Amino acid sequence: MEDLKAWFDKGGPMMWVILGLSIIGWIIFVERAFVLYWMHRLASGAFISRVIALVKKRRFREALDGCNLKTRHPVVKTMRAGLLRADRRVSEIERGMEKEMLDALPEMQKRIGFLAVLANSATLLGLLGTIFGLIKAFNSVANADATARQMELTSGISEAMYTTALGITVAVPLLFFHHFLTRRSEEILEEVERGATSLVVALGGDPEASSPPPPEVAPVGAATDAVPA
Repeated sequence: MEDLKAWFDKGGPMMWVILGLSIIGWIIFVERAFVLYWMHRLASGAFISRVIALVKKRRFREALDGCNLKTRHPVVKTMRAGLLRADRRVSEIERGMEKEMLDALPEMQKRIGFLAVLANSATLLGLLGTIFGLIKAFNSVANADATARQMELTSGISEAMYTTALGITVAVPLLFFHHFLTRRSEEILEEVERGATSLVVALGGDPEASSPPPPEVAPVGAATDAVPA
């Protein structure tokens, strides 16, 4: 621990700034990973297949009950929005699901882009710290006698490189975190789109059509519910 503190002291105050960026980045990564990998965990393929199978059998109530899960996963919320409008035109069904998808987008991408900013900032601050260190080293050499100049210059350059080394060390994992979380958010949104499209088709509509037939036609004189049973 003492060696680590001495290493930071040699690198100058910029070392502590870069360390602060690293801590912030790790906090963001842990929070986003928890949300995207844990809170939004769902076997989406099996869930979509199960709901679509019920819809094709016109068992809408069971399909809707299957979407009443205690989860924040956007696939569930989007398909539930579509099922609640199952007796309406496809354009209305799509609008309802599109709203859920648009609401989910900011939640999926929240703070992920900040990881790239932190990584770039750590690298640039490391270089800036090195420049300051070199300026300090050359000033020390200018004020030293001839015999001490070489030693002062070597020592100063060595210390100046600490901030660059730390900046790159901090930036590399943050860039990996940014990639993994971005890919995970894209996967979830792809699952949402697949579920929404599958539901529209299963309801008897064409995603490209504006006025497809309703999911089922009630007998003449029979009352219809908001959600067909």
